[in-house]
Amino acid sequence: MEPDLFTAAAEERQEKDPAASPLAARMRPRTLDEVVGQRHLLKPGSPLRRLVGEGASGPAGPSSVILWGPPGTGKTTLAHVISKATDKRFVELSAITAGVKEVRAVIDGARRATGGFGKETVLFLDEIHRFSKAQQDSLLPAVENRWVTLIAATTENPYFSVISPLLSRSLLLTLEPLTEDDLRGLLRRAVADERGLGGSVELPGDAEEHLLRIAGGDARRALTALEAGAGSALAKGERAITLETLEDSVARAAVRYDKDGDQHYDVASALIKSIRGSDVDAALHYLARMIDAGEDPRFIARRLMISASEDIGLADPHALPTAVAAAQAVAMIGFPEAALTLSHATIALALAPKSNAATTAIGAALEDVRKGLAGPVPAHLRDGHYQGAAKLGHAQGYVYPHDLPEGIAAQQYAPDAIKDREYYTPTRHGAEARYADAVEWTRKNLGRGRS
Repeated sequence: MEPDLFTAAAEERQEKDPAASPLAARMRPRTLDEVVGQRHLLKPGSPLRRLVGEGASGPAGPSSVILWGPPGTGKTTLAHVISKATDKRFVELSAITAGVKEVRAVIDGARRATGGFGKETVLFLDEIHRFSKAQQDSLLPAVENRWVTLIAATTENPYFSVISPLLSRSLLLTLEPLTEDDLRGLLRRAVADERGLGGSVELPGDAEEHLLRIAGGDARRALTALEAGAGSALAKGERAITLETLEDSVARAAVRYDKDGDQHYDVASALIKSIRGSDVDAALHYLARMIDAGEDPRFIARRLMISASEDIGLADPHALPTAVAAAQAVAMIGFPEAALTLSHATIALALAPKSNAATTAIGAALEDVRKGLAGPVPAHLRDGHYQGAAKLGHAQGYVYPHDLPEGIAAQQYAPDAIKDREYYTPTRHGAEARYADAVEWTRKNLGRGRS
């Protein structure tokens, strides 16, 4: 909404009494240079810089933008910084409460401001994914004719939640989760800055690490927890926000987990061994510990992909696709929703039938190769597509399996040194029983009757 007397009075009260507004609101950056993270979006000449008038001269005006990113990464913060820095008329709407009527009123006001006063309008629309197609359609004329410059924010994938005509008329800017270094700097600034806690408390290292873990890349969550911890410490007459005080104030126990130390590897190992042992409950426990400690979800997903081949293999051919799909989903959505995907994959892998036959097969084959058991490729299998290959005997006598009724040709494929080796020893667990039958049949028809 546009500023009015009540808004101005509220802002004046907050300036005189900082406690009247939350710490997260007080610590909002005042300029783009104070914004934490998102360096890739704040380079000179970037769309956001142009929205505040930096480098905006010339025939090309600023573009409408859609800000897409997880909660707490700075979408609303960027909009508020732009509102303070720009000399344009700034209007804010939320898709939760606004409808087509409110959008049309803003557009009408923008046209009057442009025509009557030469004043451009920036419209910030929060949570645009909550707008219906018809509501989003109502924005199109204003964006297309640049009656307003739109800044729309969403936590949902815009390719699914924003209509294509609006996407094509806007620049899509993706915000990245804040790193621990980003959040650490923000917390230390909030402790020291007069707008924040003004040095009234201290934040020891273990308490700071706990805040970083529970924040999960969300700046708002980190500052909210810091404010709660500071309030508890001051109420007890303590200057330091101890880990115990912080745990009590945010009702969240600190997980004893060092992401760079032994526990990182111990818990990851326990997760995989629990999956291997088919104990789904233990696997979920270790997964929860890793998630709660702020472990990188991509690391967890990589371990699950390895487990799918190492411990399950062809006993459940769907295990690896499930793990790969989970890794792709995690990369797209991040925490907190990624916890659901990791749980899905962990449960599927833990309950799947198990086989390490693929693991032992490649291990045995590699062992022979490293011992020097290789030998030349049989002449009839060599490439015969180049001139002179036939004179060398290459590809001569090769039998094309598809020409035979059963699609299998009894000819030697392996080098002489290992022609009788059998590396793959399938189990009869789950779907691998079918592969065991297939191996037995094919080896017999290839003239290798040991199976």
